[in-house]
Amino acid sequence: MTDTSAAATPTKAGSDIILSATDITKSFGGVHALKGASIQMRRGEITALIGDNGAGKSTLVRCLSGVHRPDSGTIRLDGEDVTFETPNLARKHGIETVHQNLALVEELAVWQNFFLGREITRGFGPFRTLDRKQMKATASTQLGNLAVNAPPVSNRVRRLSGGQRQAVAIARAAGWGSKIVIMDEPTAALGVQETARVENVINTLRDSGVTVLLISHNFEQVMRLSNHVWVMRGGLAVAERRTTETSGDELVALITGAKAA
Repeated sequence: MTDTSAAATPTKAGSDIILSATDITKSFGGVHALKGASIQMRRGEITALIGDNGAGKSTLVRCLSGVHRPDSGTIRLDGEDVTFETPNLARKHGIETVHQNLALVEELAVWQNFFLGREITRGFGPFRTLDRKQMKATASTQLGNLAVNAPPVSNRVRRLSGGQRQAVAIARAAGWGSKIVIMDEPTAALGVQETARVENVINTLRDSGVTVLLISHNFEQVMRLSNHVWVMRGGLAVAERRTTETSGDELVALITGAKAA
């Protein structure tokens, strides 16, 4: 079993550590959502973040993705301290988030969702127009690189299945040169077959060198996909394990506190 002493205070980031969050605190009025949480993520791996509702997972993810600014603590990306005032700043640093609601616009086509707020234009000055051809081609390539049986990029999102929508959201996040893609319960509302397809997309993403942070309540999925697991409880990261050196039963025990880190 791995030494879990680093769960409270991660070791100094080395070349294999792409992101480290140290002693992160965040309060909302009298509610202390994070009480000094610390995690690390290794480059090119899938790191799982697990814990009961209210453990602090969502708040930590929002701090990493620029939705919330921590009250205290440090976030280091590629060895440099970073501060994200907004999600756009996190994205500029290469951190994309696939939220549980996917943030897709139902009435727009797949290619339009890919480039929403990042449209490619051509021309000069006030005479610039949207380069639809380039955007469609780029979206088709990015989606095709990740997803098998990807939907045509001209299809409207409202016509897609749940698995196709997830694939679109993940491919969009990966397509912007991301260093890290954060995924919040990516298969929570999907059936068995669609879950398998989305998991294949996630594995393809990792194989392409992108680091993934996976938030999931599905321990079987965590064991299938992740390389490393962090356990949160009471606003703290209380334990960490290499996935090959743990089990679903041990993770449950760590979450509930039945087993000490």
